[in-house]
Amino acid sequence: MLTTTILALAGFGAGALNAIAGGGTFLTFPALVWVGVPPIMANATATFAALPGYAGSSWAYRRDIQAGEGPSLRALVVTAMLGGTLGALLLLVTPEDLFSDVIPWLLLIATLAFAAGPALLRGLLASGRRLPDAVSLTLLLLVSIYGGYFNGGLGILLLAAFGLIGMSDLHRMNGLKTLASLVLSAVSVVTYSLAGLIDWSALVVTGLGCAAGGYVGAHMSRRVQDLSLLRTFIVTVGLVTTIVFFAQAYG
Repeated sequence: MLTTTILALAGFGAGALNAIAGGGTFLTFPALVWVGVPPIMANATATFAALPGYAGSSWAYRRDIQAGEGPSLRALVVTAMLGGTLGALLLLVTPEDLFSDVIPWLLLIATLAFAAGPALLRGLLASGRRLPDAVSLTLLLLVSIYGGYFNGGLGILLLAAFGLIGMSDLHRMNGLKTLASLVLSAVSVVTYSLAGLIDWSALVVTGLGCAAGGYVGAHMSRRVQDLSLLRTFIVTVGLVTTIVFFAQAYG
């Protein structure tokens, strides 16, 4: 009963956070590990649980995702699929002990990226730079590989990549971010499932929580004017989680 409650609450909180500001993985991944799911399986299950939210957001942004600046939509989708697959395959060949040692560093990267994201994005948009399509797609491929390997901080890293590419329409960038997240996570989840890395009982509870939280968060997002306090909370959770995992791995 306690395990179910923890996963349901973590899923609900993650769904709401993802709908408003992002950072939901900082709740679901640690919760899954703390209730006894092995780290690699917890990572795969948390990614699966986030899929409905990505799908809903992509549908909401469907008009903004249409053709615009940067590489073609088809090229972006194919690159995200390739990167997600490569990242998932990389996870499959990573020994559990090694992944446990890498987790704190991945959490630290995700937390710092989330914390620096708004300022970084403003700087990129102000620069007005534009990278060649080949370089742009290579950058997106690297971020997609990261996302296929570890989902934490993916959203802000994708936004930063689109900013580096030279995009300036934030609505389209957010739409492409959710679409790329959906595509790379979907192909990753297929790979995880075939490899037996999904904890299905934990997924049902966490996924239902994410879906409910995403619904509530979508309505709340229209009323939230200042995200600074929420972002501070997410960064604090990320830092505390990172410290705990560092202590467990190297203590």
